[in-house]
Amino acid sequence: MFSLVGILSFIGWSALIFSPFRLVPLVLTARIISLLLAIIYTCFLVALWGNETKVDFSSLAGVSHGFSDMGNLLTGWIHFLAIDLFIGAWQVERAKKIGIKHVILLPCLILTFLVGPLGMLLFMLIESIKTKSVQLKNY
Repeated sequence: MFSLVGILSFIGWSALIFSPFRLVPLVLTARIISLLLAIIYTCFLVALWGNETKVDFSSLAGVSHGFSDMGNLLTGWIHFLAIDLFIGAWQVERAKKIGIKHVILLPCLILTFLVGPLGMLLFMLIESIKTKSVQLKNY
C-alpha cells in the first residue's frame, strides 16, 4: 500500500509539474488522485479505529507512541500525501487565475511536495507580491 500511494502521489505531482502542456486536463488528474488518496486514508482510518495503539494528540510522546504502529504511520503518511497534493493543485489553479508564470510556480510546487507548509508559504508570498495585497479571503 505504501508503494501504491507513493506512485499515485508521484503521478499527481507530475501532472501538476507538466500542467502547462495541457495534453490532458492535468490539474483535474491531480485533484482526482488527491480525492482517491483521501478515500484510501478514510478507509485506513476506519479500519484502524479500534486499534490497540491509539494516537494521543495531547503530547509529543503520545503522537510518537501512536505512530510507532505501522498502520497508524501509513495512515498519517497518506494524510500528508492527500493534503499536500490538494494544496499543489490549488496553487496551480490560483496561479493561472492571477497570472503567475508556471516557471515561478515550480519552486512552490517542489517545496509543497517536499515540505508542504513551506511551499504553501512561498506561494502565498509570491501571490501577495503579484497582487500587491494579502488575499486571505482566498484561503
